[in-house]
Amino acid sequence: MGDRPVVQGISIVDFHLHFRMPQDPLTRALSGGQFACEAATPAAARRAAKVAGMSAAWRRSWDFADPEPLEADQGWEAEADRWLEELDHHHVEYAAFVTAGGDAAMGRLTARGQGRFLGLAAMTDPFAPGAAEDFDRAVTEQGLRGLKLFAPLMSARIDDPGADPVWRVAAKHRVPVLIHFGHCGSAGGIAHNAMIEPAWLETVAKRHPDVTFVIPHFGIQHVQQVLFLMWACPNVLVDTSGSNQWVRFMAQKLTLEDVFRRFYETHGPERIIFGTDSSWFPRGYARRYLADQLRICWEMGMPPVDVQKIFGANAAALLDITCWSPADPDLARALDILDDGARKNGILEKERTA
Repeated sequence: MGDRPVVQGISIVDFHLHFRMPQDPLTRALSGGQFACEAATPAAARRAAKVAGMSAAWRRSWDFADPEPLEADQGWEAEADRWLEELDHHHVEYAAFVTAGGDAAMGRLTARGQGRFLGLAAMTDPFAPGAAEDFDRAVTEQGLRGLKLFAPLMSARIDDPGADPVWRVAAKHRVPVLIHFGHCGSAGGIAHNAMIEPAWLETVAKRHPDVTFVIPHFGIQHVQQVLFLMWACPNVLVDTSGSNQWVRFMAQKLTLEDVFRRFYETHGPERIIFGTDSSWFPRGYARRYLADQLRICWEMGMPPVDVQKIFGANAAALLDITCWSPADPDLARALDILDDGARKNGILEKERTA
């Protein structure tokens, strides 16, 4: 609309992408069989071959090409420019990268993104010495707009108060914290450990009500935990990112439409954030995830304003995209009216309880 990109009339803000995933030690450690790696022993080599075969079978089922070999890499600048081309080609307005090989690298990436890239800080362990200070510098010096964590990599459970300084940084800067719970990586990754369950986030979210916590991929195998967690903690949201193939491994029959419907009906469109988990080339931007999720929402009968919240408005608010509104003027007016109503209701509620 006008000179702004839209998909099916919706302005798209993708909340969850990874930059240079094969070169990033943090994400490479979780990749399982997605990327080739050297094996130290014959037994390890056999295991690596098996899990690589499982990942290859998954790519084949989705009609995705194999990741480009590392020797084909042309540097981060070239890859950043490829991502800009991908956003143009697929009519995506903004992309938030959640990992990029370190906070300094993320800062360089967002600077090169012509205003369309947003970045989150990332760390292995919020309990590590200096974690809060590193996060604070990432926000104040690199301009990053949140924090990405993988719960299975942490040295302590998420509810340990030792990470409170990190959450206080998020509250101070009013930026979201994206925490991956559930299994990690492609085939051969981490299936379970003592840190992996989202239920442990409840005491943290209640202790830090000014922090917005986002759980990606609908919480993966812990759907019921996340639904109850969101009931208990209004500052917990979910994102929709990835293929969500985890539904195939659930004991009960479950589809992505079932998951969308359950979260939408129980917690509303304001607490669901669209993402693709796009990462490697030549796949590039995972357009089919966007198309599938839009189809699900339309077929559920969602009104366009709710679709716009999920696929753009919620992320734009969390990431503080300056003066953002949908390209569709009708949706922009609808969201403004809803926001004004919420503000008025909030004022009235305060007056009633004063």
